[in-house]
Amino acid sequence: MAEEEKKLHIDDDWKTEAKKDKERLAAQEKVEKQEAEQQKRGPLPKGDFIALVSLLATQAMFALGLIQMEKEKKEPDLDMAKYNIDMLEALEEKTKGNLTEDEEKGIQNTRSQLQMAYVKIAG
Repeated sequence: MAEEEKKLHIDDDWKTEAKKDKERLAAQEKVEKQEAEQQKRGPLPKGDFIALVSLLATQAMFALGLIQMEKEKKEPDLDMAKYNIDMLEALEEKTKGNLTEDEEKGIQNTRSQLQMAYVKIAG
């Protein structure tokens, strides 16, 4: 008997299922990775007026060199520090009369402390 040529019959259904499984696993892995990042970082603080003041103050402190992120000390960026302090002053002016007592004291104290630090570092 002559050797018959064996033909391999491939069912495309398993390929489709394998591709779907691979996509599901990749999506699940992505979600798990995002959840792990959020747990590592922790919850974000409430987005309120004090948080906005803190954000601008932190930027000014970075610019003044009061906060360092790198091992090598960077020179103060007085222009950027002044910009952020001016932003706080503008925010204080535009919100005058619309703040709680704590918010008003908070922005005033923050701005004045940053201005004193600016004068000390610039001088």
